[in-house]
Amino acid sequence: MQFVDYVKIVVKAGDGGRGCVSFRREKYVPRGGPNGGDGGRGGHIILRAVHELNTLLDLRYQRHYKAKRGQHGMGKDRHGRDGDDLIIPVPVGTVVKDAENGELLGDLDENEKELVAAKGGKGGLGNAHFATPTRQAPTFAQPGQEGEEKTLIIELKLLADVGLIGLPNAGKSTLISVISAAKPKIADYPFTTLQPTLGVVKMENFRSFVVADIPGLIEGAHRGTGLGFQFLRHVERTSMLLHLVDISVVSSGDPVDNLTTINRELELHSSVLMKKPQIVVATKLDIADKDKLDRLSDYCKNSNTGFFAISAATGKGVQELIRSVASRLEEVE
Repeated sequence: MQFVDYVKIVVKAGDGGRGCVSFRREKYVPRGGPNGGDGGRGGHIILRAVHELNTLLDLRYQRHYKAKRGQHGMGKDRHGRDGDDLIIPVPVGTVVKDAENGELLGDLDENEKELVAAKGGKGGLGNAHFATPTRQAPTFAQPGQEGEEKTLIIELKLLADVGLIGLPNAGKSTLISVISAAKPKIADYPFTTLQPTLGVVKMENFRSFVVADIPGLIEGAHRGTGLGFQFLRHVERTSMLLHLVDISVVSSGDPVDNLTTINRELELHSSVLMKKPQIVVATKLDIADKDKLDRLSDYCKNSNTGFFAISAATGKGVQELIRSVASRLEEVE
């Protein structure tokens, strides 16, 4: 299934029904008064979070949504029926914004949580409401109000406890495939991961936590360079970050420079990201360049940053890392 995490849609709530102009007409009731009923409310546009969805794919192919209008009022004080609400299912973790001004309308971060994105118009009052001692036969009623119409920005932010970040080919996909049942695509070329991957890590004490493999970031990601920009939003919900750095003999660049480059992109995207707990993970220990390993280890020690060296291929250091992550998550909670 194609992963879609950003769409724009146009929603139009239902208009309210018209109030009715009517008078009582019965035998032996020569002066029957007004009895026009009220119009019904227009249907709301409601977004509902459901666990069964994990992408906004359906919203990409249907961009316009319109709820039904309210029924018009009728004679004999009969009110029109309210228009049916239109419920749009979205994945848990969906954020809804007004495209006109960027206002946050709602964060659907729990299953079955709902947001009334556009309110239906109120039904008009029938002429029965406007009768007075001096105006006993009003010949007018209210029209129904128009339903709200909005252009919405729908964003999906994955709900995960831990986010894996790092340059392309840092070993994120390999690590998540080892510690969970996730099966991401793994290959030796840039941007192997084209969409976020979620994996559940199960611990011995029956605890578990969710890890998100975020597609590789590169310098300039906050401006839209590479693939990382469109996925940075998914890091915002995580409780902590694992920053993977390739220290193998075949890796390019200085490991400390690579580390600071990605952290700079996180900060430029959102200062909140740099406040999250972060553990630096040196990867590909089985083919490590000792100078790179020592340099990265010293840098983390001097900056008081958590540090682990692992080999996902051989499993060395992986369990120690997972136990540390689980412990840190308990502290965050």
